[in-house]
Amino acid sequence: MSTKKYFFMAGLPRSGSTLLSALLGQNPQMYAGPSSPVFSTMYLLENHFRVDPFFTGFPKIPQGNSIIGNIIHQYYSDVDKPVVIDKNRAWAGNIRYIEGYIKQDAKLICPVRDIDEILASFIAMIRRNPYREGNERLNIIDEQLVRNGIAINDNNRCDYIAGPQGILGQSMQAMQDGIDQGFIDRMFFVEYKRLVANPEKVLAEIYEFLGRPFFAHNFSNIENTERENDIATYGMADMHDVRKQISRADINPKNVLSQYVLDRCGKLDFWRN
Repeated sequence: MSTKKYFFMAGLPRSGSTLLSALLGQNPQMYAGPSSPVFSTMYLLENHFRVDPFFTGFPKIPQGNSIIGNIIHQYYSDVDKPVVIDKNRAWAGNIRYIEGYIKQDAKLICPVRDIDEILASFIAMIRRNPYREGNERLNIIDEQLVRNGIAINDNNRCDYIAGPQGILGQSMQAMQDGIDQGFIDRMFFVEYKRLVANPEKVLAEIYEFLGRPFFAHNFSNIENTERENDIATYGMADMHDVRKQISRADINPKNVLSQYVLDRCGKLDFWRN
């Protein structure tokens, strides 16, 4: 059985998770990569065991649980570091998988940001990546609008992103579920504005939360060494770009979003209560 210590990253999209992973990955004791399929694989396998007649007909519960819990060890068997941070925004609402199957204390880093800034970041990115003939695909937002027969415009894009099927809406629901289930003590919320304004202090707080010794990070030479194939996966080439030096992405939501969207963003920052 692996002796690795696992921590987790959840939170909201466009809130600095890629930057945090790139920084934490500078630590020679830590691996922090892109979003992984570990949780979704555990979830699918758990549900498969529930309906598979060969398992329900002769259930071997401890062995099934061990198989599910071992998925994370197998997925990171190629990582030669003692600490792994697995990233998946669904973790926040499914902490029982960590403590029940993986059998480690759940500690989740949750990057968060003003909702209007998140939506403005998405819209600005979509505009930077217009669809052209010969591209592999539309961006993932517009693909869903087309699939559902919804007109492509910025208001509809924002409604989808923040809705129950969108990446932001699902991430917010996962965090709310974790809080409602009484797991807020397992979450460490990292505000994007604080991270870019004082990264050393924020990272020190993260290390304290994780119970790990502090590491002196290099804030002038940041690199995303675990880069996803953004254009093939998301239809947007710069989905996970990281600046070499820390600087805030100054996108004024009022210059990007309609008043309709801005009005709907108010009081959605439930994690700050």
